[in-house]
Amino acid sequence: MNVEAVQAELTALFARDLSVEVPSPETDLLETGRLDSVGMVELLVRLEQRFGVRVEIENLEIEQFRSVAAIATFILAHSNGHAGRATR
Repeated sequence: MNVEAVQAELTALFARDLSVEVPSPETDLLETGRLDSVGMVELLVRLEQRFGVRVEIENLEIEQFRSVAAIATFILAHSNGHAGRATR
């Protein structure tokens, strides 16, 4: 899966699972209030389910989750080639 495909999947995940509309991959999800602490926890659960990427809270780098573009980059770097697997 390439970065554009992961971004598209994430945008759909935000809309479908978190009820959050993301205007562009570069939108700052935190600054715009689209993602709060509860939403962040739900996002981490969804990322693990969908992409097999597990993030321990104590290792969380908030900058990696500031935008869909940053999250996509994080997923591709940490998915060990499994970003395309469906785990629903």
